[in-house]
This record gives sequence, C-alpha cells and structure tokens, in this order.
Amino acid sequence: MTMTTIQQPGNPEARVPPAKRDLTAKIEPFDSFWEGPEDVEKGYASFYQFYRCNYLKALPANKDAQILAISCGPGYFVNLLEKEGYRNALGIDSDPEKVSYARKRNLNCRVERAFPYLEQNRDRYDLIFCEQELNHLTKEEMVEFLNLCRNALKPNGSLIVHGLNGANPITGSEALAQNFDHYNTFTEYTLRQVLKYSQFSEIKLIPLNLYVFYKNPLNYILIVLDKLYSLFFTFSFMLYGKSNRVWTKKIAASCRKRTS
Repeated sequence: MTMTTIQQPGNPEARVPPAKRDLTAKIEPFDSFWEGPEDVEKGYASFYQFYRCNYLKALPANKDAQILAISCGPGYFVNLLEKEGYRNALGIDSDPEKVSYARKRNLNCRVERAFPYLEQNRDRYDLIFCEQELNHLTKEEMVEFLNLCRNALKPNGSLIVHGLNGANPITGSEALAQNFDHYNTFTEYTLRQVLKYSQFSEIKLIPLNLYVFYKNPLNYILIVLDKLYSLFFTFSFMLYGKSNRVWTKKIAASCRKRTS
C-alpha cells in the first residue's frame, strides 16, 4: 500500500496511511455532522449561541481570514461566521442532505470528504474549525487528520478541535460507550499531548460551556451546580495526586501551526 510521509517531531520519517482511504467510523462518519437537533432549523439559533459563547474569542481578528469548517453539516458554524462579519468562510461535509440545508440559507457549504480535501489544499487557510468530535477517529486516523490540518494551514494559521472529556467522573465513561463510533476520550493533558505531537503550539484549552442560554432561569441554577461539581471533582482528584481542572462534558482546544 502506498504510504504518505508526514513529518513528526522526533521522527522525521514517520509514515501514515494515505488520506484518501475510507475511515473506520461507519455509522456516524467523522466527516459529517451528527450533533444537531432533529429540528434542523431550530439548531441555527441554539448553535449560534453555543458557538458564540465558547469560540468567539478564538476566532481571527481579521474578517477577511480564510476559514474552513470541517464536518459542517447544515452550516451552523458558517452561519455564526457570517453573522459575525467573516467574509471568506467555507463549510464542507460528506452528507449532501445536510449540506442542502446550508445551501437553502445561502451559506457557503459544499459536499466534500474531509481527508482528501485537506490533502488537496495545502497552505490555504488561516483557521480550520472541526465541528465533529475527534473521538470519531481512531488514534492513527487522528494523527493523520491533525497532520493534514497543519499542512492545509498558512504559516501561523490556527486550528480548533474538540472531543469528549474522559476525565468527567459522571459522563466520561458513558460518553465512550454510548456510541459505536467513539474510539477514545480526552483529558486536558492528552488533548495537549496529541496537538503538541502533531507540531502545534500555543495550545489553549477551551472548556465547552453548555449553559449559555441565559434567557432560561434554570440556566443559572445549572451554572451553580456545575461550579459545585467542579470544585468537588478537583478536590477529589487532588487526593489521588491528579491535577485535572477541566470537567466539562466536552473539551476543546485552539492551537497554532508551528513553523520552526
């Protein structure tokens, strides 16, 4: 089988399978979006609020930045970008039916497979945002994907990814077992670890806050309970010599392409 050479820190001749092969996940493929509500139209408002609260600070200041949203589904993140004034955003997803919702809203989304698209677009983007959880990739596929993202970024370009937080004592183990196509979970340490291994720098963790719908009074009760749980988990882990501090159900990170 033909192999593609990818530069790896400490192992410049590391080799990974070519990007155009089929991925392991079959029921919920990685390069399509699976997190949306059954009512797709309602998702535009709820995901706008979620993305704005969690990711807005990590977006480029330049509104002309070239931005790619991978596994965009009906274009929820592209919708956020357009509302926030970004002029050069593209979403890709392997599912034509999901992309059709985006096209009906005149969102710049199209049908593409993630791995071959990245392979064919080197040094093109200022930011790549991954809407699907990295947990839908095996470890080998994940390293390959991160390398392809790095190669598709311009010098000093940024990447934002997210996955399931295995450190959460309530949801961590269930999150891995709940889906046949979940192959791993992360902690704040392991998410940093794989991004650093894939030659990214300036890694900043983003605990993904679920309680962002401030018009709902219940939201404030849940915020307080979440803080109390976090304090309890932190103290409990300290008793066992662990330094975990991020307990959100999902954990994200922004990072920058390392150029030297």
